[in-house]
Amino acid sequence: MTNKEITQKNYTNNCEVYQLVFPIETGILIPEDDSVRLLSQILEELYYTKLNEAYSSQGRNPVVEPKILFKILVYAYMNDIYSSRKIEKACKRDINFMWLLQGNPVPDHATIARFRSKRLVDAVDDLFNQFVEKLKTYGEVEFKNIFIDGTKIEANANKYTFVWKKSTERFKAKLYEKIKKIVEEINLEFETEYIIPEPKAEVIYLQNILDFLNENKESNNIEFVHGKGKRKTKVQRFIESISEAIERLNKYDNYSKIFDGRNSFSKTDQDSTFMHMKEDHMRNSQLKPGYNMQIGVEGEYIVGLDISSERSDQLTFIPFLKKLKENLSQIFDSIIADAGYESEENYMYLESTGQNTFIKPQTYESMKKRSFKNNISKRENMNYDEINDEYTCHNNKKLKVIDNKIRKSKS
Repeated sequence: MTNKEITQKNYTNNCEVYQLVFPIETGILIPEDDSVRLLSQILEELYYTKLNEAYSSQGRNPVVEPKILFKILVYAYMNDIYSSRKIEKACKRDINFMWLLQGNPVPDHATIARFRSKRLVDAVDDLFNQFVEKLKTYGEVEFKNIFIDGTKIEANANKYTFVWKKSTERFKAKLYEKIKKIVEEINLEFETEYIIPEPKAEVIYLQNILDFLNENKESNNIEFVHGKGKRKTKVQRFIESISEAIERLNKYDNYSKIFDGRNSFSKTDQDSTFMHMKEDHMRNSQLKPGYNMQIGVEGEYIVGLDISSERSDQLTFIPFLKKLKENLSQIFDSIIADAGYESEENYMYLESTGQNTFIKPQTYESMKKRSFKNNISKRENMNYDEINDEYTCHNNKKLKVIDNKIRKSKS
């Protein structure tokens, strides 16, 4: 591709001097086997319908085509360039980026930042899945064996602004007891018969009481006082107490919605959960706000990616596999994972989907020890009869099934 002809204007002694810069054929300077050519060729074959939907059909057209901006962003990431300002600079100076632009004007850093933070958010999963399907057509991915592993990454959040579920429930219970006493005092003072609010509907009851108190204030022309040496009336104290209770209850209810099955979150990043990180340089098992990233790999290609707020890998396993099943054209024949993913629930799910399981047992290391092999109480060291479904211990006693027990887990 050729760059557009540009004209530079120089001023010397109030005289205008024009210098013509001849167009450069950038494609000649890029080798045929350069990675930028392969990237452009593969990304050219994808469908950008969802990405184009992120732009309004009314108004002016984008300065640079969304597909070209996506190519530039991917190529920048390939070369460890993540700053929007550095990507803008590369588009002005790097010949490979100029070639990807195809003669379009260089996007500024604000356009690049807005593109990846707003436009690309809803379309990036679709483009990634299309890329995985392309790898299948090229014979690079066969959907046979997927290796799954996870890692925890620290969130960009304040570690001292955490909210705990148990603490919230405890504070709410104390507040409920305080509300009961206030309502009893109001009933005694005004000879009313307000019902003590239920724990799940206290805000509605309290709002009715607050409306009654405000009407009493207006009818008796009561003026609120503040500051030292000022004596508050009972109506003012009741109104302030009920208003504070309503505000705190709304806050606790909002916290409960944010928890959504979790035990904690950070106020500065409400999607993150406090968990132990693998890198613990202080060696004090400090909890930090973070995410649990799950990655699936086949043939050295990342074919699946998911970000979870769950601390345990066991609870991220099934949602990750379901996401793969929804996004890709077929499921993988075999699942390979480490001991962190072993659970009865995960085994039963893989059995229902007909996928082979290769998960390292959690007791694998201890099973290799002599003390484990000599322990006669372990069922692994007993003789098992598959037909009758029973074990025979070292004293030749039969261990038979007497009952089935169902346990309910977090998931």
